[in-house]
This record gives sequence, C-alpha cells and structure tokens, in this order.
Amino acid sequence: MPKIIPLISSGTAGPLGILHLPRLWQKASLTAAGKSHPDYPSCAPGYDLMVLSALKIDAAAFTHFIQSEKPTYPQCEAWIIARCGGSVDAAVVDALNAAIVGYHHTDDVRTSILSANHIPDEGKILDAIQLNQLDDWLAFHQQEIA
Repeated sequence: MPKIIPLISSGTAGPLGILHLPRLWQKASLTAAGKSHPDYPSCAPGYDLMVLSALKIDAAAFTHFIQSEKPTYPQCEAWIIARCGGSVDAAVVDALNAAIVGYHHTDDVRTSILSANHIPDEGKILDAIQLNQLDDWLAFHQQEIA
C-alpha cells in the first residue's frame, strides 16, 4: 500500500491561528502510524522546526506525545497550550505566521518545482507555501492517479 502524502497546506491554521501546525500534526501522526511517505518526515528542518522552535516545544517531546497519545488535532493544540503555560503569546504567533508566509525557497528549488509542474517561472509564484502545495499535489498525482 502506498504511503500517504500529507495534503494539508502550510498555509492552514487551526483554532490557535498557528500556520503549518495542522500539517505538522498530520505528518507526525502519519509517521507515528507508519503511514507517512518517506519524502515527508515529521519534525524536519523548515516549517516543522520553525513552528516548534517559535513555541519553544522540543521536537523529541512533540514526537513522543504524538506517538504515545495519538491525539486529535484539538488535543494536540491543548497539549501545546499546556506547554506554553496556559496560553500561546499572540505576538509569537504573529511573528511565526509572518515568517512562514514570507519564506521563499531558493531560485533553484522554485525553478525545479515549477518546471516539474510545467509552469513557466515568470516570477509570479515565489512563496514557499504555494510552491510546496504544487510539489505535494504533483507527488500525490504521480503516486495515486497517474
């Protein structure tokens, strides 16, 4: 059976308003269940560690929580709130979200993703969120549809 490619966008936020956290939860949950596609590790450098670092959550502790508790998404957010002293600082969330939205891949990565999707690189798609979605959708299509 093919491994699952996560399709929750890094541009998606849950009730706490933290971008990428739902995707991180999904990736970690799939990994814990042995169902994650190998190209999509959880707690990986990039957005995963940006989120955990901003929230001052240890990646190993997060992974252990997901593996041992298999939480729903709201339970994951509740666990994070508890680790953040009962609330998540709005300024931290705002700064994190701005960093996620403002992150751009290198020119080589952008060109590669656009080329693989047969999209001309006209300088219109620069943000990593959109590029990552295109990459995910193509990987999903190649694995599941093509």
